[in-house]
Amino acid sequence: MSADISTLTPVLTDIWDAEQSWKLSTYEDRGGYAALKTALGMAPDDIITAVKDSGLRGRGGAGFPTGMKWSFIPQDNPRPKYLVVNADESEPGTCKDIPLMMANPHVLVEGVIISSFAIRANKAFIYIRGEVLHVIRRVQAAVAEAYAAGHLGKDIHGSGYDLDVVVHAGAGAYICGEETALLEGLEGRRGQPRLRPPFPAVAGLYASPTVINNVESIASVPSIIEHGAEWFASMGTEKSKGYGIFSLSGHVTKPGQYEAPLGITLRELIDLAGGMREGHTLKFWTPGGSSTPLLTDEHLDVPLGFEEVVAAGSMLGTRALQLFDDTTCVVRAVLRWTEFYKHESCGKCTPCREGTWWLVQTLAKLENGEGQESDLDLLLDQCDNIFGRSFCALADGAVSPIQSSIKYFREEYLQHLEQGGCPFDPMKSTLFADELEMA
Repeated sequence: MSADISTLTPVLTDIWDAEQSWKLSTYEDRGGYAALKTALGMAPDDIITAVKDSGLRGRGGAGFPTGMKWSFIPQDNPRPKYLVVNADESEPGTCKDIPLMMANPHVLVEGVIISSFAIRANKAFIYIRGEVLHVIRRVQAAVAEAYAAGHLGKDIHGSGYDLDVVVHAGAGAYICGEETALLEGLEGRRGQPRLRPPFPAVAGLYASPTVINNVESIASVPSIIEHGAEWFASMGTEKSKGYGIFSLSGHVTKPGQYEAPLGITLRELIDLAGGMREGHTLKFWTPGGSSTPLLTDEHLDVPLGFEEVVAAGSMLGTRALQLFDDTTCVVRAVLRWTEFYKHESCGKCTPCREGTWWLVQTLAKLENGEGQESDLDLLLDQCDNIFGRSFCALADGAVSPIQSSIKYFREEYLQHLEQGGCPFDPMKSTLFADELEMA
């Protein structure tokens, strides 16, 4: 059953339309940092319980219960506790954390303070992808404002609680979106995933207990403390509670960020976005970025909740909805994604390092109309030899669009072979064809 979108009051995106929405004064005028003062009067364990009861699940892709992750921190461990915010958003199609940090960085900062207080951390890190320098500067400015206002530093608001926040610029590697590779990068080493166990909750940053959460997960915490766990849990579906930002891109009339309860359908989101571009129909789409299996127009009414999307054969992931209409060559689109994964492989394990290279070779041959039908079986065999055998999930994500595209569009692959090349004109699928022709 889909979510009732009529009940939604914007939360994370509420002040995006305000003049200088990123400023502390704007945020506080809208009630910002009130939740922090409430949280500082609570016991840390009560905050963790509230987040558990809310049903908040990780917004970075995996959907693991946030409060449960916090409770894994061993409080009897004498080493320091750390909170690390994963702001290394870099998967094709995923674009919710960057606009959130640009438009409303203080909701993230407030969430960091409350979350750090809950897990008894006195040091927190916000790890931002290095290429987005404008975002890094905006979050740094927000952190500086929070220090000046007494929201950060020593004895915050007379509570006796101390917290320092560091905004760290990553080196620009997609692999650092994987939490243990992020920790490696944060410690100054090459970004490569770690063997687990031990898990970060036990031995994470500097071999100390560490919580790693996505930007949107942490930014959702203030609203839970302010309005209560029941309020948050009243939105969404039975197992996918609350609201989230859905990124719509591609062949839709009004691409952008749409905040809605989990469980909304793509059909409803497309209606909100003004429909597909005029004269064309939906062909395929990704529910959670390029690392999730493709879905088609058959799945327009699938509720966008974690379990529901899995039941449909894909993953909700980061809610990066890339929409492609009937002008798009699915083989070319999948090849471009695969080239990205080949380029971003850290090279630590053979299945990913070698496998993604071979996937590109086979896909490129098929896209050019070369080879034979048996190459499709070869491609699927390559995917089978990669999936589940790599050190981290990067390679699993690389094979997902390939396997699903052959499942739904095998005839299109064969059409390339029959015609000796791609039957689609790339100028028809670009959103800027008129401008390119004029140039």
